[in-house]
Amino acid sequence: MSNLLIVDDDLEVLALLKKFFLQHGYAVETVASGTELWAAMEREPADLIILDLMLPGDNGLLLCQRLRQQYTTPVIMLTAMGELSDRVVGLEMGADDYLSKPFDARELLARVRAVLRRAGESRPAMGQVARPLICFAGWQLDVTRRELRSPDHVMIPLSSGEFDLLLVFAEHPQRVLTREQLLNLARGHSHDAFDRSIDVQVSRLRRKLEFDTKRPAMIRTVRNGGYQFTASVTRS
Repeated sequence: MSNLLIVDDDLEVLALLKKFFLQHGYAVETVASGTELWAAMEREPADLIILDLMLPGDNGLLLCQRLRQQYTTPVIMLTAMGELSDRVVGLEMGADDYLSKPFDARELLARVRAVLRRAGESRPAMGQVARPLICFAGWQLDVTRRELRSPDHVMIPLSSGEFDLLLVFAEHPQRVLTREQLLNLARGHSHDAFDRSIDVQVSRLRRKLEFDTKRPAMIRTVRNGGYQFTASVTRS
């Protein structure tokens, strides 16, 4: 049973979503502010957070940014604003998906299932042999633990979406992949994300991996093509 944490200052929305997700087999905790969010995460870290953008005190964008500094928990952001720029900012802060209000609860359920599935696909089932580390340019990507370590052994925090995208790159080195191919490989063919989301996550990965983000060498942009992961990849 996956544990969901829903953060929204609209108590009616919280009650409706809690009832809906309980009916679909999830454990659910609801809170109405950032302060309550941190307290809930200290009690029991959630498997996924549904986070409203417009909150009293610290807004959802700031909370998402702070979450990314401490947790790898997937985040789906909710907001009444549906402009492309707002979605881009949400992704920049580390959100894994984005849904504009008003929304159908069934669509949110589908997104929750998809994000949790992506987060869990790399974890071996009981009795299975764990996949090896993926190594490139001194970096280590631990697929089982979903962790990235730098050449000097520092753990680098990644959102669920960033990890999935980096894993796709590492599993397809030297190949030019279009944005559509990256979306399909990282999120599955059922995605309805917009192309800009890939560009945002590539930019975030470059800031974490590249020595010079203005002249990226590891994740190269191919004009009219997409992106190419240029590092040599080994497994250990």
